[in-house]
Amino acid sequence: MAVTVLIPTTLRAYTDRKSEIDLDGGTVGEVLQKLVALYPDSKKSLFDEDGKPRSFVNVFLGETNIKNLNGLDSATKDGDTIMLIPAIAGGSPVDESVIPDERTTELSNDEIKRYSRHLLLPEVGVDGQEKLKAAKVLIVGLGGLGAPLAQYLAAAGVGTLGLLDFDTVEVSNLQRQIIHSTRDVGRPKVASARDAIKRINPYVNVNMHNFALTRENALELFADYDVIADGTDNYNTRYLVNDACVLLGKPNVSAAIYQFEGQASVYFAERGPCYRCVYPSPPPPGLVPSCGEGGVIGVLPGIIGTIQANEIIKLIIGGGHSLVGRLLHFDAWNMKFRELKLDKNPDCPICGKNPSITKLDSIDYEEFCGLKKKKEEDAEVQSIEPKELKRRIDAGEKINIVDIREPHERAIVKFPNAIVIPIGQLARRQDELDSSVDTVFICKEGKRSILAVHTIQEAGYKGACFNLKEGINGWSKDVDPTVPQY
Repeated sequence: MAVTVLIPTTLRAYTDRKSEIDLDGGTVGEVLQKLVALYPDSKKSLFDEDGKPRSFVNVFLGETNIKNLNGLDSATKDGDTIMLIPAIAGGSPVDESVIPDERTTELSNDEIKRYSRHLLLPEVGVDGQEKLKAAKVLIVGLGGLGAPLAQYLAAAGVGTLGLLDFDTVEVSNLQRQIIHSTRDVGRPKVASARDAIKRINPYVNVNMHNFALTRENALELFADYDVIADGTDNYNTRYLVNDACVLLGKPNVSAAIYQFEGQASVYFAERGPCYRCVYPSPPPPGLVPSCGEGGVIGVLPGIIGTIQANEIIKLIIGGGHSLVGRLLHFDAWNMKFRELKLDKNPDCPICGKNPSITKLDSIDYEEFCGLKKKKEEDAEVQSIEPKELKRRIDAGEKINIVDIREPHERAIVKFPNAIVIPIGQLARRQDELDSSVDTVFICKEGKRSILAVHTIQEAGYKGACFNLKEGINGWSKDVDPTVPQY
């Protein structure tokens, strides 16, 4: 019986870039075993050493998580769909607003004119618009997701917007972070976003928080806001946002994007599951590339960010069918939306029946996400400076130079005389390298190449391995400025 396995973007490096694969099998486990037999490099990403699905990968049969069926023994039938949903980052209607009635505030005549199209909606009306004016929303991250989110919440009339980001605007941001403009390059993102918001709606109060979110400041910061919107790009911050929201009883309107895929949900422990219920632990560092390494289509954060804005507006007004207990998955390339049911985990360490996490300072989020161990391991990887590699090449030294980038990246810029081996193929193609000479791994900015060194060494390769520091971009900066940076 043919079952279609939908492969998420983050795992397609191990399946020859295929997004859908038809396989036979009477159970989910049988189908997935045939998948890893066909693509052995995918096994490490899907299963742990005990043969169980990795905790950061949710497996759905149709629209139901196999955790709520018979696990890997869940029976499949001809035409079924198995969907793999890794962390990248049905509910029921709730009429209750997160804004207390006594917090509402009257609209001026100018505001009535500005928001007239809202006021004509019976689901919003004057009461709903006054709740929007009284609301306080904190946006964590002013990148691809935070940009449209801030703009649409400002236009909708949310009274107070908190902007949390410690980064500055870069040229590469402008392809998708539409709240910023070319003249803002080099400015703090919070300042750039504040100015854009004021141009959209001068009635919005803007609080700028130009610093990093930490376990020391999260609770105090979040306490002043009604809704938290998570648009961050790293797992340690996602878990910190979730935990702070659970401890304070705040809704966490969360979204994540990568290449052509987006996810959105509302994690609100008082009404449904939290982020830890769905993803008990993060993927190993480096397994899921960031948008800076893997890319993202520019319109995707606009689509997902406005979905976040829509969910926030509904929470503030009250009513509607929220994404509490549901995950909305969007595939922009194939233009498909899928809805998946999320269940509360009674054993969740922070919102379950017997929580073990009761305060933030009991958790080292970098350690929980494996970042400290990764930093230690990465420090053990020897790096070579671009100028030193150039010297050795000019001297005629024999060196294995391995370009682990994907074909579309090499189309941007090629590295001369490099052996091309995508990172997903390193383990099985190590015999192509001469282990008697040094091997230098090359990627865009020197991050995936560190992972490549770990990967090939774990596979048993005995030759000396080096990471090109800062990758192709470092080569452009220090050796050959005619090479484009991307």
